[in-house]
Parts: sequence; structure tokens; C-alpha cells
Amino acid sequence: MIQIPEAQAVKDFPKLLHEAINGQEVVIIGSDGSAFKLIALTRVPAPLFGSAKGQVSIGPDFDEPVEGLEDYMP
Repeated sequence: MIQIPEAQAVKDFPKLLHEAINGQEVVIIGSDGSAFKLIALTRVPAPLFGSAKGQVSIGPDFDEPVEGLEDYMP
């Protein structure tokens, strides 16, 4: 666990985020004695190119006019 004063946490925030993402528990101590815990809720992996292949399809009527909007058509 990392404990760090608020003033120092402001300077080192990107580093502290990196630590939290990697599972480290970070506690920031406020100037008034309050404490805040910085933890990563989830780690979202970067999407892989082509990972949604076959999951998205466009219906055959995609380009057809929408019913009820005829007054707005050119």
C-alpha cells in the first residue's frame, strides 16, 4: 500500500494511476487528515483489431426511407 500526502499526489497523479491499475492500493492523505483510497475498478483490455468480426450486420432495408418522415424527404 502506498500512502502519500495530497500535495505530493497532485504532482505524481499519473504515476499513482499506473500503480492503481497494476493492483497497488494508493491512499491519499488530505491536508485536514481525511483519507482517500485510489483503486482501479476494472482493467479494460485494449480491443483487438477485427475482434467484432461477424457480430455486426446491416439489414437489407438500411437505405430505405423511414416511415412517417416523408414530409422531411427531399
